[in-house]
Amino acid sequence: MKKAILSCILFIGLYLVAVPGAYSKSKFRVLVFSLTKGYHHKSIANGIVALQKMGEEKGFSVDTTTNPALFTDKQLKKYKVIVFLSPTGNSLFNEAQKAAFQNYIHKGGGLVGIHAATDCLYDWPWYGKLIGAYFLKHPKQQQAVLTITDSTHISTRDLKSPWVHTDEWYNFKDVNPDIHTLITLDEKTYKGGTMGDFHPASWYHEFEGGRVFYTVLGHREENYTDEAFLKHIWGGIQYAAGKD
Repeated sequence: MKKAILSCILFIGLYLVAVPGAYSKSKFRVLVFSLTKGYHHKSIANGIVALQKMGEEKGFSVDTTTNPALFTDKQLKKYKVIVFLSPTGNSLFNEAQKAAFQNYIHKGGGLVGIHAATDCLYDWPWYGKLIGAYFLKHPKQQQAVLTITDSTHISTRDLKSPWVHTDEWYNFKDVNPDIHTLITLDEKTYKGGTMGDFHPASWYHEFEGGRVFYTVLGHREENYTDEAFLKHIWGGIQYAAGKD
């Protein structure tokens, strides 16, 4: 009997070693929001899978939703970070839901915006300042050269510059002058850029008590198995969660 008990204890110990994070408490919780009332990106499904896998590997839990009714003070306080994974369209939230989202930010919540997070809520100027800019238009998907302008940030320090990448490159309007640019697009390396010498592609800033990270990357399904892109997103999540 003693031998059987010892064998059982040994098995459990080996399992906990072999499965990092097994039976351990998650570091924090993330809510992925991907409601679309405009264009629906096929890559959203890939993004959800990638973020869930990242959570398993890095030790945070991931909930996903397209339901704005979850945007209440009670629900949002569960989450360290909200990820806007390519939501699109206006009128995504009613006034009570907007107030809850604002309270979440004011209390130190984190927001990570991926790709079309700038292509929504044009009817809510506060959100435009929060996310940092609004989508204006884009050319066809193509390869371009990205320049890392801040290699000290947690979302970019593992990236090589220049970074050659294929994606859907947004031109922006109403850029918040207070954002801190992380990556810029070299418009000389692709067709269709309209912003000139300063074309931000990723940025971060502190806003009214919260932390915001945004990247234009993430249109293509293939992006969500790209190691460099996933490192970029993981760094953005860590920043939004409060890790410098």
